[in-house]
Amino acid sequence: MGARAASGPLGAARPGHVSHTRGEAVIAGRDDTLAHTLAHVEQYAQEDDPLTSARETGRRAESSPISAAGGAALRFLAAAIGARSVVEVGTGCGTSGIWLLRGMRPDSVLTSVDIEPEYQELARAAYRRAGFAANRVRLIHGRGLDVLPRLTDCAYDLVFVDAEPAAYPTYLDEALRLLRVGGIVVFNNALEGAERADGPLSVPDPGTAGAREVGRLVRADSALIPLLLPIGEGLLAAIRDHSADS
Repeated sequence: MGARAASGPLGAARPGHVSHTRGEAVIAGRDDTLAHTLAHVEQYAQEDDPLTSARETGRRAESSPISAAGGAALRFLAAAIGARSVVEVGTGCGTSGIWLLRGMRPDSVLTSVDIEPEYQELARAAYRRAGFAANRVRLIHGRGLDVLPRLTDCAYDLVFVDAEPAAYPTYLDEALRLLRVGGIVVFNNALEGAERADGPLSVPDPGTAGAREVGRLVRADSALIPLLLPIGEGLLAAIRDHSADS
């Protein structure tokens, strides 16, 4: 009787009373809803046989292929700006390249850079299975920060970086040099830099620090229009704004 009186009629919590069990259930429910939503987003971007094959090859080679939703976002961005010339840092085994090529114009060229020649050979086969002619892709073996300085200023519509996050701030500088006005830079694994309590004695690892710094730089640059997409491991995108040059 006393317990019912404390809870109110039919066991309802009295005003001002905090039910920890109920609060934990609400939080758990929100987590379940978020997980379900993110899973739906990934499943919405369906992959055909060439993409499925490239993804399985990438997994076996431990090249960490981009998620289906992340790839769909790349295709969307490339198509939205009618991309003819795109730079990709991190060829992997071809998954992201296929997504990009499917969004780019028919007369376009993808320049893809990777330090692993074995990956690039697998990617070349993946592009061929996906039906792309050999002249649609220029594969360059090397470290991105060694290769990008050799590319032409303001000549590219989109730059996609899927490399070591510790170097992302430097990649941002190179990408902004390469992009035309209205072009887009995209960084994969951007959620690695999500703010969290590191603790008074802990220091974020270089990858986390780099991802955080590039996020800060993009957000603080008035010449950029930024967007952080919570899909896959996170995509940070930014448009080089037209108004910045006016």
